[in-house]
Amino acid sequence: MRADAFLAAADALPVADLDALTGGGLVVVAPHPDDESLGCGGLIAAAREAGRAVRLVVISDGCGSHTQSRLYPPDRLRALRESETLDAVAVLGLDAAAVTFLRLPDAHVPSAGPAAEAAAAAVARAAAACAAGAVCVTWRHDPHCDHTAAAAIVALARPLMPGVRVYEYPVWGWTLPPETEVGPAPEGLRLDVSAHRAAKVRAVAAHASQTTDLIADDPAGFRLEPAMIDRLCGPYERYVTVRS
Repeated sequence: MRADAFLAAADALPVADLDALTGGGLVVVAPHPDDESLGCGGLIAAAREAGRAVRLVVISDGCGSHTQSRLYPPDRLRALRESETLDAVAVLGLDAAAVTFLRLPDAHVPSAGPAAEAAAAAVARAAAACAAGAVCVTWRHDPHCDHTAAAAIVALARPLMPGVRVYEYPVWGWTLPPETEVGPAPEGLRLDVSAHRAAKVRAVAAHASQTTDLIADDPAGFRLEPAMIDRLCGPYERYVTVRS
């Protein structure tokens, strides 16, 4: 199926409630600090409001967003992005103790090998810690190597998490060339997050290094486009079922 048709079908997935989606606790796997808010901010807020246990695993160190900044060399940038993440998830109702930063190298997250296997074990531990019914990770066809690698890491974790559902959430998928082949039509669910949109928008804004000119000394630095934020902060979030 072409990417444009796949994403249109994802926009038309049946709407389900939190119980149908998670069936228990929840683990969100984010390739970078900010993907959790962009892709799953509404889900995290809804789960926490319902008293569900939630864990967040951030795979990369986020140091690839501003590689030419002298004011924010890698260690300082990593600390900033982790602090922004904790501020963001606090808006969504999640405590810092529920967040794990794996600090794998941004733009070089492995899909296999010892580091990927260690990351998979960390995801499985997070799932066990919250009695997870579901794990959500970025879509394997998102056009970013770390998003693809994160999906591969969760695939490695599946044998360690029997009975746990796995979903993928598109973040950068809408930037794919429309004719890109991405496999069969999606199955899965949409979650109505309209009650949590304001919190999600605040959570995304908490990632100021990615949404503003906070880091002003890197002309090639990354910044999320407003249209991208608007696209991902609509009334629904999409969760594509990953079959075993």
